[in-house]
Amino acid sequence: MNVSEAIRTRRSLGKVKPDAVPQEWIEQILEAGTWAPNHKLTEPWKFFVMQGEGRDVLGNALGDIQVAGGDDTSEEVVAAARESGRTKAYRAPLVIGVAVEPSTDPKVIELEEYGAVFAATQNMLLQIHELGLGAVWRTGEPCFHALMNQAFGLKPDDKMLGFLYIGYPDMEPKQGKRQPAASKTVWLNSAADL
Repeated sequence: MNVSEAIRTRRSLGKVKPDAVPQEWIEQILEAGTWAPNHKLTEPWKFFVMQGEGRDVLGNALGDIQVAGGDDTSEEVVAAARESGRTKAYRAPLVIGVAVEPSTDPKVIELEEYGAVFAATQNMLLQIHELGLGAVWRTGEPCFHALMNQAFGLKPDDKMLGFLYIGYPDMEPKQGKRQPAASKTVWLNSAADL
């Protein structure tokens, strides 16, 4: 599969089989992430590989965040929230958390650090696709919650930017569609073109 084909055929696949992903493939996925462009070579990414009961770290964090958003912190509510979080964390046999640890160097622009980790995530998704695996990149408010940082030992300035749920596909990918690049492109051949 060439790069152009991989870019055009990769799709988010939220339904995967419970079969384990080989260790060497996981290492290939992580290595692909590390080859993302990053200004000043800061390598601001951090990966958390969760398999088996290791997914409980994510499940418990999701449950704790759900409880933190409500008024009832009874034992029953906490247990139900944790079970709900565990169910979400166990949707795939492999989950990789992708976080940014921005450089503290004042010459480094923080936004560029986020861009590098997003590029790393895309590299990982393309590698996953090339291996014949399926994945979905899940994000949302819980990723950015202080309790998520706490669960994964991240500092306050760090952020979990999403979770890649990975496994062997158990669904057919939907047909992709995008607007033509021309509809989103402005060609500037001179200053008068604006």
